[in-house]
Amino acid sequence: MNVATILKEKGRAVATLRPDATLLEVSEKLSTKRIGAIVIVGDAGRVAGIISERDVIRAIAKSGCEVLKCPVADFMTRDIECCQESDPIDEVMEAMTKGRFRHQPVIEDGALVGIISIGDVVKNHVAEVEMEVSAMRSYLATG
Repeated sequence: MNVATILKEKGRAVATLRPDATLLEVSEKLSTKRIGAIVIVGDAGRVAGIISERDVIRAIAKSGCEVLKCPVADFMTRDIECCQESDPIDEVMEAMTKGRFRHQPVIEDGALVGIISIGDVVKNHVAEVEMEVSAMRSYLATG
């Protein structure tokens, strides 16, 4: 299975903001949409970075509530690892585990086409394992 399988099931909607949005705007959007990260897009819709709820909490813990008035560009992760729809789920899971990140934008031909989370990857992996177990049980029952 690959990333396209996950996007087909969950959809391609991606919450985005511009780099000049404030951390308060980020927090409000994270809360309203009940999501864990927002992709920050710059000119021509190019991915400029990503910010997660953890990043917001760390910024507040370090600098206090006044930081909520600051632009997200000051706190977002700029060096992000993206994936493509054709990437195998196992490779994406390994990259997320090694890199210790939970969200990965999906890019095709330079354009943002979706986002997947570690939860999406694990859910897909569990479904795949359950399907294999069911197939093995059927095989053993008839063999």
